[in-house]
Amino acid sequence: DRLSGVSEDIGAEKSDTDGVETMMQHAEQKALDIDGDIPGLVSTFDEFYNVDIAEFDPELSADDWSVTITGEVDDELTITFDELTDMSTEHRFVTLRCIGESLNGQKLDNAVWTGTPIKPILDQIDSDGQCQCAMLRAEDGYSIQYPIDALETAFLAWGMNGEPLPQSHGRPVRVLLPGHWGETNVKWLSEIEMLNEEMKGYWEQRGWHGTGPVNTVAKLWSDTRLDDGHIELAGHAYAGTPGIDRVEISTDGGDSWAHAELSEPLDGEDVWRQWRHELEPESETEESRTVVVRAVDKEGNLQQQEQTDSFPNGAHGWVEQSIDV
Repeated sequence: DRLSGVSEDIGAEKSDTDGVETMMQHAEQKALDIDGDIPGLVSTFDEFYNVDIAEFDPELSADDWSVTITGEVDDELTITFDELTDMSTEHRFVTLRCIGESLNGQKLDNAVWTGTPIKPILDQIDSDGQCQCAMLRAEDGYSIQYPIDALETAFLAWGMNGEPLPQSHGRPVRVLLPGHWGETNVKWLSEIEMLNEEMKGYWEQRGWHGTGPVNTVAKLWSDTRLDDGHIELAGHAYAGTPGIDRVEISTDGGDSWAHAELSEPLDGEDVWRQWRHELEPESETEESRTVVVRAVDKEGNLQQQEQTDSFPNGAHGWVEQSIDV
């Protein structure tokens, strides 16, 4: 049995959603009390952004699905959906951000995903560690190459927020790679090709950055006038696997800075946080204020200040807005 040592009998856990429900309740409890209209700490199916390369999503059933590991291996290995879901199962918070979004865009979301780590499977097929990278291919023709080292923490997911993956999010199985751009998280996975040398994937062939860490960002998504006349400013911040340490906000165009209020961190290495801050107008005649937000990750790295477009490495820069007060 090529999957010896990888699979274990956890049939009860496959249908058990208690762990997901507990995580979602914790996320709700840790969310900030924000008056503005922004997502909570777990995005719903309808809220979660979606980007595809084809006009129509593949329609795949779990009964017919399988993934084949090919390439520089002694013997190819095919894993069915039942075999995959019989492996050790985990529930994880994972945040995804689209590399093609604008600096303050809203293609950034978080969910509770259910699946199994990919590393034991790759160790089983490449026990000598000879392969340097892998090309992951999808049913819709999409492909992306990963260095094998980057797959150490990758995850094959078949559940989202306690339900089977929606069709638009890769049903029945997709890849999640913590800390990397959303484009690298292949949906409708069909093949893992083990390689000894690098190849370009779908977006790399078109000039976009391939695998690699996401850019740290603090988003300013909401400004809401409160009953006391203050302006509530709020949004989300995301830094990939280092995590968000703090969000700094300036309400005078960058001359001075304060720490915004942050939501408590969720469990996991790749999760966003909410932030909020109240702005008090200086006078009744004041018309507007220039607000700037920036984030610092847990390694002490400050979000890059210079603004850039999304192509080819993802948007950079501090978010700056004129707020009507």
